[in-house]
Amino acid sequence: MPYPWSNGPGDHYPAHTHLYHKVLYCLEGSIVFHVEGEAVTLRPGDRLEIDPETMHAADVGPQGVVCMEAAKA
Repeated sequence: MPYPWSNGPGDHYPAHTHLYHKVLYCLEGSIVFHVEGEAVTLRPGDRLEIDPETMHAADVGPQGVVCMEAAKA
């Protein structure tokens, strides 16, 4: 079941993994995900999928961010 989340400007998620396939959709603001050495910027309308057990980190943009997230079966 998808759920929304948000963070303030400049918030940081340190490197971590999940046991599930993560699907993210950006609604407002921006966030940069660092996935396997690549920087992926999400802005409104952008989507990102992260495979299980993939190391990733993230930095929220200057206006904050609002995303929808779900686990893909």
